[in-house]
Amino acid sequence: MRRVQIAIPLLLVYLALSGNVTLPNLVVGALVALGVSSLLPVGNGAAFSWKRLPRFLWALIRYFFVVVTDILEGGLSTARLVLDPKLPIHPGIIALPAGSRTELGAALSAHAISLSPGELVVEMDDEGTLFVHCLDVQQSAQYAEAAQRLRRRLLREMFE
Repeated sequence: MRRVQIAIPLLLVYLALSGNVTLPNLVVGALVALGVSSLLPVGNGAAFSWKRLPRFLWALIRYFFVVVTDILEGGLSTARLVLDPKLPIHPGIIALPAGSRTELGAALSAHAISLSPGELVVEMDDEGTLFVHCLDVQQSAQYAEAAQRLRRRLLREMFE
């Protein structure tokens, strides 16, 4: 039953990305979703609950906008650095606590950071600390902790 709960969202994402809701594509999508869900470990995560669905969707929408905002701001900042004739970069690595109780939360947090131009998670240790390479370590250090707290809170609302 848990594999089906994993496969249904995968199927919906597949259909949304393909934009083709025909019977053959539904069959292929279902087979792919079931195949991928069979490869994933089934842990003792929280079971699906209809009562949590509105809260999950609201957190997902907010998380989406947070990530998109980070990508846009990072893109503009990186473009400004690269287009400046002096190339005023101050590269470095900062350590951020992932602060998630699950591996999924830590992985999604690392993914959101890496999506933002100018920042890349290069390592995650056993305690869940993310080591992030930044083009401008001074600027990133100013907002990284607050941004990570927001992502962590939204991921907890969705998955914990």
